[in-house]
Formats: sequence, structure tokens, C-alpha cells
Amino acid sequence: MSTAILIPSQNEGLLPVLFGSDNVKQEEPTYTPYEVVNEPTKKERRKHFIEANTTPVDMQHLKNDCIVPVFSKDNEMTISHPAFIETVHKVASELFRGESIDEPDIMVSHVIKGRIPEAIYKPVAELLESDKTIYYERMAFAFEIPTIYESINGNRVNLCVTGVRAYNRENLYSKKTSERFSVAIGFQNKVCCNLCTFTDGFQTDLRAMSCHDLFRGVMKLFQAYDAEKHLRLMKSFTGSYLTEHQFAQFLGKSRLYQCLPAREKKRLPCMELTDSQINMVAKAYYNDDNFKREHGENEINLWKFYNMLTGANKSSYIDNFLDRALNATQLTEGIDRALHGDNTYKWFIE
Repeated sequence: MSTAILIPSQNEGLLPVLFGSDNVKQEEPTYTPYEVVNEPTKKERRKHFIEANTTPVDMQHLKNDCIVPVFSKDNEMTISHPAFIETVHKVASELFRGESIDEPDIMVSHVIKGRIPEAIYKPVAELLESDKTIYYERMAFAFEIPTIYESINGNRVNLCVTGVRAYNRENLYSKKTSERFSVAIGFQNKVCCNLCTFTDGFQTDLRAMSCHDLFRGVMKLFQAYDAEKHLRLMKSFTGSYLTEHQFAQFLGKSRLYQCLPAREKKRLPCMELTDSQINMVAKAYYNDDNFKREHGENEINLWKFYNMLTGANKSSYIDNFLDRALNATQLTEGIDRALHGDNTYKWFIE
């Protein structure tokens, strides 16, 4: 694999950080509060990285039209959605100096509505827009670094950073405590906008009391990520194949998995996709424009299978999205091992 394609030469000094060398000198990250993030270059988007029950918004809407929730017992502010996005973007800008970083694709759901004090007693029909307040309980964003890329099975994958914030995971009725965030660095398949998440590039419960804590935590995560290992794993999927019978077994066993007695389910690896998502995988086998079974063939490679899983995951709610993205990777990796004799995931295809 040529690293010249993955990382342009001007960032040669960052190669050891991203690609897992032990010879890099770790510098203490610096965080400048309230630093304005440079406006990235805008680009057209036809697809979003997540689709279920979400609405696309921009940064200006989050900053200008939304309030920031507080912890009710001490009135301390939470870390706002814009502050979360800008902090993660700042880390990427520090680590990948000189690279092109796209503007974030921001998706929100579960709007929480309120009123200003002066409008408490107004009938709903008489409310003005200025009388209303809103914020979003759940928010996810993703931005690509398109100058860092590779090609897998003819599909271009760009380095991509993703973050999720869900206020339903916080106890806003208490005093301020460390807040919970989910952050991932991995790759996005440009053919379909599916996200490819890897174990050491994902932290589901990153705790932070401030933007400074958040900056340090995200920097640590990014520095631990081994992109080369991740790419090797995904490329290995192109060399393993599921027969139609094994694929059908996976579909049926995945439906059975949801109904297994708790004792039996504990003996098996975790499978987090829902029944409706498994149905989407079945439809993709015949109908997906990019990953369907070719006419006359009775098998598909695991790269196609993996993208069927990540495509179905786009129907997840925001707060489950990244965890299921990682689970799709673990499922595909486990089934790959099962095809070569390992017993851990064998139940799903036997």
C-alpha cells in the first residue's frame, strides 16, 4: 500500500501519529478557548451519513437559534453542540495541519421546545417566533478529510471524524458533573456515505467537564488510532466470500438472536442490528446499486456484506448510531474469522 495516496507529502511528520509508529514524540496538546474555527470549504452533498428521524442543520442555526441546556441544581451550562463540534474540529486541524477539512455535516433530532418568560401565559395560537425557545436533545456530526484517502474494491474511502451528543444520557436535574460524548475517527465510503468505524478509533463514553477536557480526550483518541491497521482489515474483507446459503443463515440467525433466552444470548457475540435493519440488509442483497449480488453469482465478498450492514445502520437513532457502526465492523470481522475456522461467530452462518 502506497502511503503517498493516503497522506500527502506535506504532512509527512504526522504519518507516525496516524499510522501507528512507536517512534513519534508525543507533544502536549494545546487548547485555546474560544478560538474561532476557520470556515471550511463548502461542498455539495446528496447523501447524509445518517438518515433516521434526523434533520440537517448548520452551525449558524445551532449558535443563533438554539438555547443551551443547564444543570438545574446549580444552573451550570452544559457544553453546547457548537462548542463540541468546534472543539473536535480544532483537534483535527491541529493534528492534520495542511490537509483539506470539509465543513461538518450536522444532523439533529428530538427537538425540545420552550417559551421565554414573557410568553408563559400566551395561547399557542398567539405565540410569535421570538417567544419560542428550542434545543435538540440529540446531535451528530461528521466531517471528512478528503486529502487522506484510499481505494477499497473500487470504492474511495476518505478519512472521517464523527461525533455524537445526546442530552438524554445526562442527568440535567442534578448538579454539573462530567458530560458524556461519543467520538470516532475512521473512514467514510464515498459511494454511499457509509461510515466505517474501528475499535481503537472510537470512544463511546468520552467524559469531559469543559472544552479543554474534551480537547485533550479527543486528541488522545486520534493519536491512538491506527489508520493503516484499519485499512488492512477492510481490504481483507474483499478476499473472503459468503455463499448465498451462509448469507441466508446470517439473516435468519440474526432474527432468532433477538428472541433467544438471555442465558443463550450471553454465550454469543453481541449483534446490535434490529429486525428492520436486518430486513434492509436482505433487500440490499438483491437491490443495492453498489453492493448487491451480481447476476448469476451465488456469493458476495465481505466488503459488500460489510457495507450492507453499515448502510442499514444509517436508519439508527443518533444515540445508537456509532455503537452499531462499530458492531457492524466487529460482526464482519468475526464472520471473516468464522469462514476460516474460528468458532466464536460460527453460529451466525452455520
